[in-house]
Amino acid sequence: MSLTASILSVLAKLLAGSSVRWVDCQPDTCQRVYFANHTSHLDALVLWASLPRNIRMLTRAVAAKDYWDKSALRRYIAGSVNALLIDRENIKVHRSPVELMIQAIGDTHSLIVFPEGGRNASDEMGTFKSGLYYLGKKRPDLELVPVYIDNLNRVLPRGEFLPVPLLSCITIGPPMWLEAGESKTEFLKRAREAVKRLKDI
Repeated sequence: MSLTASILSVLAKLLAGSSVRWVDCQPDTCQRVYFANHTSHLDALVLWASLPRNIRMLTRAVAAKDYWDKSALRRYIAGSVNALLIDRENIKVHRSPVELMIQAIGDTHSLIVFPEGGRNASDEMGTFKSGLYYLGKKRPDLELVPVYIDNLNRVLPRGEFLPVPLLSCITIGPPMWLEAGESKTEFLKRAREAVKRLKDI
């Protein structure tokens, strides 16, 4: 891991003051998809930084290219943490976001994804988009791990540039998989509920 990535990791943890709880789940370098609620541009960086170093080195956060490609500084940060930037504006059928993710992780890496898509300003999570379902369908070996991120929307409120140091909490729950015969609608509802349950633990 580069020096820049190590510094960013320390800064992210200091800034968000994040505590991490593993509930019925242990840190592991097996291939996983960590899927979380999304309220702040800091979500990906802080969740990535909160993972143990050996797991962090093998984990790529999926982020919106239209945001992280806007300036040289954002591109530098995204590159330093090996983020996978997805173009939401120009999606090609033969190069779908799911295919790009599967190609990017190969046989060793894990992902951090936000199934709501864009950031959600309200306390109620938005509907999950289908990408998580197709990841589970195309790679049934991947552990799908729900994560609830609390308070980061107040660390970096929408429209603000400078973060406000506050305590945040990240809760990582038990892995799940797509069940045999489970429909896309049923699975996405179950995955969303898995994240919601962690809020009250």
